[in-house]
Amino acid sequence: MPNEWQSVLDEIEENVSETAFKTYFSKVKFDKIDDTLQIIVPSVFIKKQYEGKYKTAILDALKAAKIDYKKLEIVESKEPTKGPIRGGVKVEKTQPIINTTSAPTKKSLNTAKSGLRPEYTLDNYVVGKNNDLAVSAAKAVIENPGKRYNPYFIYGSSGSGKTHLIQAIGNAIHEKYPEKKVRYVTTEEFYNDFIVSIQKKLDGFKEKYRKVDVLIVDDFQGIVGKEKSQEEFFHTFNDLYKENKQIIVSSDRLPNQIATVDPRLSSRLTMGLPVDIQMPGFEERCAIIKMKAELLGADLDSQTVEKLAEAVNTNIRDLEGALHRVLALAELRGVPTVDIVNDLTAISAGTGTKRLSPKQVIERVAKYYGLTAKDLLGTSRLKDIKNARQVAMFLLNEELNLSTVKIGLEFKKDHTTIMHGIKMVNNNLKNDFSFREQISELKAKIYAN
Repeated sequence: MPNEWQSVLDEIEENVSETAFKTYFSKVKFDKIDDTLQIIVPSVFIKKQYEGKYKTAILDALKAAKIDYKKLEIVESKEPTKGPIRGGVKVEKTQPIINTTSAPTKKSLNTAKSGLRPEYTLDNYVVGKNNDLAVSAAKAVIENPGKRYNPYFIYGSSGSGKTHLIQAIGNAIHEKYPEKKVRYVTTEEFYNDFIVSIQKKLDGFKEKYRKVDVLIVDDFQGIVGKEKSQEEFFHTFNDLYKENKQIIVSSDRLPNQIATVDPRLSSRLTMGLPVDIQMPGFEERCAIIKMKAELLGADLDSQTVEKLAEAVNTNIRDLEGALHRVLALAELRGVPTVDIVNDLTAISAGTGTKRLSPKQVIERVAKYYGLTAKDLLGTSRLKDIKNARQVAMFLLNEELNLSTVKIGLEFKKDHTTIMHGIKMVNNNLKNDFSFREQISELKAKIYAN
């Protein structure tokens, strides 16, 4: 059905950016088996993006092309990548090496004064269960800055991808509304500018921060102990909000969890949409590794990607650092990347990462909830035990990538019960902010041990 698929691609090309089309749709294949329509993509990263960002565009294009099907599957190609091997790293002949520190483009020159880095975009931001709500809200902010989800407040652990997302929002608004003035700063920069303006009695501070259409403030937790800066930020916030200007703030925790933050400021920051970003699960880590590798011009095989994702489960910065070490060592030693990844000491040095067994996860989940492993592995239907048991099932699937069948063997339950438990946790994660915080805290405690 090549002609029909081409019409689908033509339709999609009309509805996504040129960069997105070239990145995500140029190497896909199309197949139909009975009533099942398969979209075959070259990597787990692109598969994840289709599922998280482009499924609606695909469905609309299929409808426009009048292609009938009962089931749609997006699958990763199992074909080995063809291309030369350099230092054990397969490199596509047609895949350009992208240097994110190259000379500034016209766009980067336009955004230089804003503090934004043009390489941070939604197109190269991996969407998963850990951040889908934050990304959906971000898209609404981009469409109507200052009108929906204002302020937009995201929080999560260091290295969870907050800076990438808020800068991507700024870049997208800058591209969609070139006339709007966007400014990105860290809390430390805001504090330093404020102090200098007082010490040197300089004008221009209010002009810099209040005469903007979008103010993005990163690492809000840095305002701890800076009472005068808090007061100035409070007044800046009020002025911008009254003028329907968009305010975007990131932090490692909610404002009311930060000592000495003015309650008035805390309440204002959370009156829009406070949403947390969790650490990526196994599938998201695979997608991130694949994306980062592709940006470096390297095409990793699935075995390398999965082993690396299993070995480094702390945060995105550690994951990226481990990837750079793997590629560098493979290049220096002239061996396949999978050989480097098998040396867990080489890739996990400095990350604090430890491989966990199912038994360890179950024991640590039980301890967190004040229970025993015997409680979780038993048959009790008490709500507290049942909920903790489902969390353990979820983490075994999410963090250790165990199948529902294998998890069922641990709990002596059939795989449908396991699937139900995982589904319940996923539903709660989407709808209950306090539960998301609880799971983030639990993960941190599990790996800290």
